[in-house]
Amino acid sequence: MLMTACILCACEQHTNPLLTSSELPYGAPPFSQIKSSDYLPAFEEGFKQHKKEIDAIASNPEEPTFANTIDALEKSGQLLARVEGIFYNINETDADDVMKETEKKITPIATDHSAYITMNEQLFARIKALYDKKDSLQLTREQEMVLDKYYRRFVRGGALLNSEQKKRLIEIDKQLSLATIQFGDNSLAETNAFTLLINNEADLAGLPEDIKSAASERAQAAGKKGWLFTLQKPSWEPFLKYADNRELRKKMYLAYIHRGDNNNNNDNKELIKKILELRLEKAQLFGYDNFAAYQLDDKMAKTPQAAYDMLMQIWKPAIAKAQEERDDLQKMMNESGIEGQLEAWDWWYYAEKLRKKRFALDEAQLKPYFSLENVRKGAFLVANRLFGVSFQPLKLAGTTDAQTESSQNVPDVYHPEVSCFEVQDSTGKHLALYYTDYFPRSTKRAGAWMNNIVEAIHLDSMDQDPMIVNVCNFTPATATTPSLLNLDETRTLFHEFGHATHGYLTQCHYPTVSGTSVARDFVELPSQIMEHWAIEPCVLKQYALHYKTGEPIPDSLISKMQAAGTFNTGFETTELVAASLLDMEFHMQDNYKDFDAVKFEKAVADKLGLIPQIAFRYRGPYFNHIFAGGYAAGYYSYLWAEVLDADGFEAFKESGDVLNASIGRSFRTNILEKGGSDDPMTLYKNFRGSEPHPDALLRNRGLK
Repeated sequence: MLMTACILCACEQHTNPLLTSSELPYGAPPFSQIKSSDYLPAFEEGFKQHKKEIDAIASNPEEPTFANTIDALEKSGQLLARVEGIFYNINETDADDVMKETEKKITPIATDHSAYITMNEQLFARIKALYDKKDSLQLTREQEMVLDKYYRRFVRGGALLNSEQKKRLIEIDKQLSLATIQFGDNSLAETNAFTLLINNEADLAGLPEDIKSAASERAQAAGKKGWLFTLQKPSWEPFLKYADNRELRKKMYLAYIHRGDNNNNNDNKELIKKILELRLEKAQLFGYDNFAAYQLDDKMAKTPQAAYDMLMQIWKPAIAKAQEERDDLQKMMNESGIEGQLEAWDWWYYAEKLRKKRFALDEAQLKPYFSLENVRKGAFLVANRLFGVSFQPLKLAGTTDAQTESSQNVPDVYHPEVSCFEVQDSTGKHLALYYTDYFPRSTKRAGAWMNNIVEAIHLDSMDQDPMIVNVCNFTPATATTPSLLNLDETRTLFHEFGHATHGYLTQCHYPTVSGTSVARDFVELPSQIMEHWAIEPCVLKQYALHYKTGEPIPDSLISKMQAAGTFNTGFETTELVAASLLDMEFHMQDNYKDFDAVKFEKAVADKLGLIPQIAFRYRGPYFNHIFAGGYAAGYYSYLWAEVLDADGFEAFKESGDVLNASIGRSFRTNILEKGGSDDPMTLYKNFRGSEPHPDALLRNRGLK
């Protein structure tokens, strides 16, 4: 009896799916089987296996070769990489307390593990031996780039530092990792902390019916009566655009821009100072004057001054245009009977009214043509026409309501709102799995992004296609309407889809340079160029269909959209460039003694001449891109890449066909498939024939 009981107990034990091979097609993660408690032991095993693999490479008695050193490094750590890919995506979208604690536990371990590799003298000696004679190794261009990246990674990881400096670098990286995690946690908590509950229907005056319906359903979901508004973008932005109640607009706006700056437990100001001090110390360990110089050394811009100069070329016409727009809105506000000065919480409201008056264009007229499902189909259509790929919706494991008639048991998902598609080439060849996760949740951080859940690798017997996810925070469906997107959300869907395209079309062999593993100021080219097709008339006619009637968007509305295309771009460009310059200013300092983040921000605004009606797109206390993400001293990348994408899209326009398949294939083969396997400007010139010029960007934004 005792033996039987033991056998039964063993059968009931949970098998960690992160430590076993997936039985789902393409090796997709079995999300529904993974428990939050599975991650920590999986990480521990991943670190253990990877360390063993690293030791074997470092102690190899054979002379270093590209195969036994670089190839071996690229093949190592596969379990760890898989656990990381799954964990960090779920951690950003659906983390529970167990996962948050796991992140805090593994972060210092991960820092030590990274240091163990990059400070391994035996291993670095092998890499340096190859690097020193790379010209004689007869490497492919991709292999040269991989070797260069490894050498730089080890140098930046402390390989050339002395023992005391190495010890300090490890401590800096640990503190930075924990501080940036805390910054992100605080930002999410601040976003979730504020709600505006309206009980008097008169206070909803001006708001469209779909916005009121969404607010009512939000209140019901929270167990409240009335209409509930939050600091999630699909809630706060339309409120500022349409709500007639000026005092409530002010309340919403101030709550939004003071996130992380409320002198409470979630305040981020001291964390900003700590992060900046640690980053400066790290940069100075490597001989740089400031962190911006350290960051940009291996980017396209090369120096902070080059990035700053580019931003100022855009800033001057942008702020001039914004001042003209402010005067127009001031006049409109005063003519409507409101005395006094136009305030920041008035801008969206009067801009929307002026748009409607000047162009007879109301966002409410457009939204019925931009259902989420149709917008996604539009992105798929563009990729099909330009790059020859198709998307097959997959039946999800364990579901009865299939997305397709296929009976194949295919990947499950980590949340009921997530969809999964198989990406196929024109020959029917499998390229990738593509997941979409589009709606706000209290567990999901703000913004929109693309992640690799599983990275591509094609080396010898290792042959893994990528698995990619797009995560957004769009306006959800209501009881009476499907999810209807505004133009900004439509562009965002195309933007993130462009990142995904960069990922799933990669033809690189090495993960180090595959897909989006490129210079930060090059990575936004594929995403931003995709936005152009979202509003091209010939594309709109094929996907912008009325959600009730199925009728395509009428020419009259398209004409109004085009006429209003550069309306309010002074505001939009100013807040974007201002945030980019603020980021650079934060990281170009060489001393943070007595640093006050809010006073510093004010000083930068005054230096630039930023008008009070416009705030930085992201103020420091909630600037997640630079204090909790990978864009430190790199937010300029969006505008740097816009110079490329504006110039690049002109290749399609010059051909007379924006869906020109020949040019699309050239963009695919020269940019999207190549990842970081060559110098970014070389890749761009291979596509375009010459370096880009900023005039196209200024024309697109109506600034020239």
